[in-house]
Amino acid sequence: MQFARAAFSSRDTAVISPQDPTLLIGSSLQATCSVHGDPPGATAEGLYWTLNGRRLPPELSRVLNTSTLALALANLNGSRQQSGDNLVCHARDGSILAGSCLYVGLPPEKPFNISCWSKNMKDLTCRWTPGAHGETFLHTNYSLKYKLRWYGQDNTCEEYHTVGPHSCHIPKDLALFTPYEIWVEATNRLGSARSDVLTLDILDVVTTDPPPDVHVSRVGGLEDQLSVRWVSPPALKDFLFQAKYQIRYRVEDSVDWKVVDDVSNQTSCRLAGLKPGTVYFVQVRCNPFGIYGSKKAGIWSEWSHPTAASTPRSERPGPGGGACEPRGGEPSSGPVRRELKQFLGWLKKHAYCSNLSFRLYDQWRAWMQKSHKTRNQDEGILSSGRRGTARGKVLPDKL
Repeated sequence: MQFARAAFSSRDTAVISPQDPTLLIGSSLQATCSVHGDPPGATAEGLYWTLNGRRLPPELSRVLNTSTLALALANLNGSRQQSGDNLVCHARDGSILAGSCLYVGLPPEKPFNISCWSKNMKDLTCRWTPGAHGETFLHTNYSLKYKLRWYGQDNTCEEYHTVGPHSCHIPKDLALFTPYEIWVEATNRLGSARSDVLTLDILDVVTTDPPPDVHVSRVGGLEDQLSVRWVSPPALKDFLFQAKYQIRYRVEDSVDWKVVDDVSNQTSCRLAGLKPGTVYFVQVRCNPFGIYGSKKAGIWSEWSHPTAASTPRSERPGPGGGACEPRGGEPSSGPVRRELKQFLGWLKKHAYCSNLSFRLYDQWRAWMQKSHKTRNQDEGILSSGRRGTARGKVLPDKL
């Protein structure tokens, strides 16, 4: 449209007034198309309007004089394109006489929810939310500004859209041990807005990539446990820092994750209290803290890619499967079983990542499973013996 207007202007054919207006949503527009010179068939009686290529109803127009056609638009909606809607005046034969861009929208709102992070203590990436309503229907420019808190000049971030539409990356030349002030300015044809200032120290917003090489495996034949191991993120291995980890896991057919918070700075963990014969998906994330003596925790990394493993199927009979009962004459093991059941019940409520009592617990579980298999074998032998004895007693009766 800019080229077309220039061409028509040079021929002095017609002009639309006002030219390229900017209006708030809900406003009204009174425009005119005035023909200049004596182009063939170009009189007000034969003129008509189009908006974005669609002919406007004739009742929206009226002839002011032989060379001028007026247009009245009420309760305007936001522009369909940020570069402006195309309002065009046509001659009777459909040729274009003049054009104008119509900008209808909202002024920018105050940006908010600024968050920033650094992956190598030399850079900084920030993103923000562009206001409560977000959409202005006009091209809106966002600028991320930053400066040292107590001195220094304002700087403008230059690498935009690095992690989304409202983000910017500062690749270098940042100072440590000195707080920065960071804010976002938004401007468009209808005004400007500025966010609140975020104050931060680079050391307090350090994050990492997710922990690599996450492996999930079975713990021998224990049907309610899985072992999780991973490698510390390599990006910060040359810096003085500690890390804490979180694990989350879910069963294959569920979207609900269970989070394990007390992993501390270990790079391995054992999940207990799981369902036998079940596929689990596991993820790990990292939070660096204590970098160069900083007292604040860093920022949690993204979760690692899901890693899957299954627990062994249980060899114990399920409900209705005929659980073994104590044989007659043997002392009841009810109190011991109840105590072990309480111990196991507590463990099943908590996924644990401490090595405390692992060996004792494993020995107890192995003994329980071995005892169960032995008891099943004994029961099978006794049952076979009883059936054989019964058959031996029946045969003499037939003789």
